[in-house]
Amino acid sequence: MTSDPADLIASDYLDGAREMTAANRPYLAHLLAEEAARRTADPATAAGIRASFPDPTTTREESN
Repeated sequence: MTSDPADLIASDYLDGAREMTAANRPYLAHLLAEEAARRTADPATAAGIRASFPDPTTTREESN
């Protein structure tokens, strides 16, 4: 992996998002996935990425 963020590509960000999901860090996963989607040229693919890593602050359910 490169040390310059400008050299990263969408798949690098997706790998990071998957790692953060596995580490139970959903918000970081969401942020990395958003960057991956931003770097993706195809709108349908970008939408799929966003759907796979939704914003946990808007999908969180309150327990009673």
